[in-house]
Amino acid sequence: MDTLSYRWNLEALVTKTDADSLAQPAHTLEESLASLESFRARLSPDVSVADFSHAMDAYEAMAIAARRLTAYTFLRFAEDTQSQSALNQQNRVNQLVADAENRTLFFEHWFKSLPDETARRLIDASGDRRYFLESWRRFKPFTLSEPEERIITLKDVNGVDALVTLYDMLTSAFTFSLELDGERKMLTENELASYVRNPSAEKRAAAYRELYRVYTEHSTVLAQIYDHRARDWHAEMILLRHFSEPIAARNTMNDLPDAVVNTLLDVCCSNAHVFQRYFRLKANWLKMDRLRRYDIYAPLASSEKRYELPQAIDMVLDSFADFSPILAEQMHRVLDEAHFDPQPRPGKRGGAFCYSALPALAPWVLMNFNGRSRDIATLAHEMGHAIHSMMAGGHSVLAFDAAEPLAETASVFSEMLLAERLLAAETDPAVRREMLAAMVDDAYVTVQRQAYLSIFERDAHRLVAEGRTTDDLTACYLANLAEQFGDAVEVSDEFRWEWLLVPHIYRTPFYTYAYSFGQLLVLALFQRYRVEGESFKPKYLKILAYGGSASPIAILSEAGLDITAPAFWQGGFDLIAAWIDELERASTVARSME
Repeated sequence: MDTLSYRWNLEALVTKTDADSLAQPAHTLEESLASLESFRARLSPDVSVADFSHAMDAYEAMAIAARRLTAYTFLRFAEDTQSQSALNQQNRVNQLVADAENRTLFFEHWFKSLPDETARRLIDASGDRRYFLESWRRFKPFTLSEPEERIITLKDVNGVDALVTLYDMLTSAFTFSLELDGERKMLTENELASYVRNPSAEKRAAAYRELYRVYTEHSTVLAQIYDHRARDWHAEMILLRHFSEPIAARNTMNDLPDAVVNTLLDVCCSNAHVFQRYFRLKANWLKMDRLRRYDIYAPLASSEKRYELPQAIDMVLDSFADFSPILAEQMHRVLDEAHFDPQPRPGKRGGAFCYSALPALAPWVLMNFNGRSRDIATLAHEMGHAIHSMMAGGHSVLAFDAAEPLAETASVFSEMLLAERLLAAETDPAVRREMLAAMVDDAYVTVQRQAYLSIFERDAHRLVAEGRTTDDLTACYLANLAEQFGDAVEVSDEFRWEWLLVPHIYRTPFYTYAYSFGQLLVLALFQRYRVEGESFKPKYLKILAYGGSASPIAILSEAGLDITAPAFWQGGFDLIAAWIDELERASTVARSME
């Protein structure tokens, strides 16, 4: 099947009739808001469970209507970030939803103000909405007055959120020039990115230099956007809400103790030598004295096999079906309902994502498929996200989004299923070596790089709060890279701008450690799968089915995992080290056959 036949359909969110005006979805939102507001006079510490339940029904209806509108305009804008009508519509909906959130603040504030005993009475009678209400109470110490919260919501829509949209618009419009086979071609960022894994060292270096040439030309603006993002976060989270440090706000949102996150990041830092060892070995395999930062994703094979999209889809479906028919059925649902957009094109948002709008709807998956093996792993990753969402589809809209630390569980596990299946079927030692190297490359990207990005964010937010300059941030980032790579990798000066390319630090500060959490968690889960076999599968599916209806610690404790212990996180690095051992043995065999 031709890639051109794949474009997603958004009619499950908004019908064609309502697509331009959004009149009916907006009317539904207004009705649910009015219904909730009608309960205001009845809210007191003595409110009946029945009245509270009806008020929660109205709140949930409001959330559904708001998410429907937000999802539609977000996805429409992602299709074409240069569309003025899509941007205008997204801005209007963001303002509409912000106004709706402000009109519901009275309900959240009333609930947070209740005595603990009263709140517990209502929580215990709330069924699937229990953890959502507990989370409201968790934020009680950091909640401002209702008028102050209204101001912050309005400020975000027209302030920092608008800046992040500007970042997306600017970077999505970048074009890059690269000389290929004697001809200079204009490329999107996704097309250029494919060359960082090119067998040619010259092409890898040229791709990176061109990438940073363009970003450096815009570095003043992009760095200024980040500066204001960090200042805004500091003003709200530290000065107003009084979190102990900037990252603590994200930890509270994730319902993770600061100590757990610190342990995770400390273990990652203490294992920098694991990947440094791998990069030294890789330099030897590539016949280089030392890897350059340009080379860390270099393939070991002289050429990369290319794949058609239907072939990639079948490979991922087969790896899912081998584990459980349920996973394959869920992926089929995304495809069959036309919620998949894989085609690269100018103006389309770069990278890949899965957007889960509502429990009853299959998520929407966007990627930019270029036929590389890396793209197949990305397909498995994003479809894993979709599966996670659909497994949790039986929950309330208030309880089905997995917490960020668990949000990468199904995605990374899905990549592992694909990699293990392909590895098991491969007998050629040279190909097995290439596949193992790709697994370690991915582990670096998902575990170590993301952890060090969170460490950089901690430093960057501190520097911004101290009034330091962009030059200070770039120097800090270079020092961060030096700690990651040691003397195993040569880092050229242009990589001081690498942080400008990381959308997460703009969109969702301190999100990236969730990737490290997810990968190391999946390694622990995969080790258990190897030991337990079929008996493990129901436990894994149950973790996914929880969605966001319980805390990460509670969900994982039920599965027998203690994420507070350094040994838990170290176990993931031990498995990565074992892969490197196996890779070294496979490399020895491959050389002996040359």
